[in-house]
Amino acid sequence: MAYSPLTDRRRLILQASALAGAALMPAAWTPAVAQARLPEDPFRLGVASGEPEPDGVVLWTRLAPRPTEPGFGMGSAPVRVSWEIAEDEGLKRVVRRGRTLAVAEAGHSVHVEVQGLRPDRWYWYRFFAGGHSSQVARTRTAPLPGATPDRLKVAFASCQKWEDGFYAAHAGIAADAPDLVLFLGDYIYERKPSDKALRRHPEGEAADLAGYRLRHAWYKADPDLQAAHAAAPWLVTWDDHEVANDYGGDAAGAQSGPGFLARRAAAYQVYYENMPLRRRSRPVGPAMSLYRSLGWGDLAALDMLDTRQHRPAPTCLAEIDANDSKRIPASCAERDAPDRSLLGATQEAWLHRRLKASRARWNLMGQQYLMGPLGLDKGQVSNDGWDGYVQTRRRLMETWRDHRVSNPVVLGGDIHTFFAGDLALKHGDRPVATEFVGGSISSKGIENKNLGPLRFFNPHLKYAEGETRGYGLIEVGRDAARIAFRGVADATVRGSPVRDIAAFAIASGEAGVKPA
Repeated sequence: MAYSPLTDRRRLILQASALAGAALMPAAWTPAVAQARLPEDPFRLGVASGEPEPDGVVLWTRLAPRPTEPGFGMGSAPVRVSWEIAEDEGLKRVVRRGRTLAVAEAGHSVHVEVQGLRPDRWYWYRFFAGGHSSQVARTRTAPLPGATPDRLKVAFASCQKWEDGFYAAHAGIAADAPDLVLFLGDYIYERKPSDKALRRHPEGEAADLAGYRLRHAWYKADPDLQAAHAAAPWLVTWDDHEVANDYGGDAAGAQSGPGFLARRAAAYQVYYENMPLRRRSRPVGPAMSLYRSLGWGDLAALDMLDTRQHRPAPTCLAEIDANDSKRIPASCAERDAPDRSLLGATQEAWLHRRLKASRARWNLMGQQYLMGPLGLDKGQVSNDGWDGYVQTRRRLMETWRDHRVSNPVVLGGDIHTFFAGDLALKHGDRPVATEFVGGSISSKGIENKNLGPLRFFNPHLKYAEGETRGYGLIEVGRDAARIAFRGVADATVRGSPVRDIAAFAIASGEAGVKPA
């Protein structure tokens, strides 16, 4: 048989599936007798909700009485978990309740897909397990497709390196009480801790099921992160550090083949275990469906993209900068190849179909990067994001323009810096969309002294701030949207206050960055 990259990739996926990830399939869940009592509070990782639809939402928890210890204080036996969801904070008007099992094969995580709820309203929920009760948390459903809601308030955030700072930004998100939280990647960092870490997690790099589970638990034990999860439903996607630094497709630097896919399978399984995702996103080995769309009546549609799993290998490797493994010459012709897609052919086709069919007033896109071109010094660009896959960006912008997609707004992360910019097909053209990158929760960014020259060579960037940690907050109305960059006064101080550091407005039908 002739060599086929697709056939070879499928073979590698099947090989890796035998090594990791298969435990999430229902056939693997064959517990004996569930435990009825637990000696310690198992809800030390909090609770969460996500994936809101007009009639339901996902409720999540993971049992871990000792989050920072291997084994988490849980044995191998399954545990009975009950849940209830109500129309009031006191949980007097319970509308749904049920029971499920938390099993060791799935890290004692629980994903409950609640149905039969009323559209466009708030609910409160909690879990019970082993004689203990979780905190009460808040969630909500989306409006019906034909509804005409007046507003949608969304917090968007990324990059919460545990070592670099505290999570005061998450406390700010909880206080802002958004309708929805988008987390756009780097929920954990897999690397071993730095000697200069402000706060340290376990030594060593997360690279297998046990390591990823411990790293997620270490992060989730943070009370400010738990507060943000308890305040509103989340919609999540990943970037690289949920698996390995700068990975893309089937490789991370020198790591490739079945060995890397086995690692990716373990990382994907643990990511699913720790996020409020639906069953349709459950991974099979190193494959996981994560791109999807959420509607908010006729007011907004929100597409969440996966720019890591489906991309081909980085390009222009022969011309890589010896001092920076991502920098390549902007003149490298390989990055402009039409068949290179940051999203992969299937996801990209899905995205274009969805955008062409959209009748929403605002079309929001959650993805991992600064989408617009970012020219660096010496005529270089990065090959890790959209600049390494130029035609993917061009095709997307042409779809926005040619199909008159209403009010496209791109929300991003990854670069640890607040950016606001115009998106146009060519320099000097009228913008077809607007983009905002919401800084980082705690990961260190670009020093401001370097941002002036960066903006000079990239005039489509209208705002940049790299030394303040925080998140973005977008409030969409019928006729306009307001975007605030929310900054923490000092992320190295627990409980540091949060304030607006910049604000922008977009009038419906007028793409481009304008001060609020």
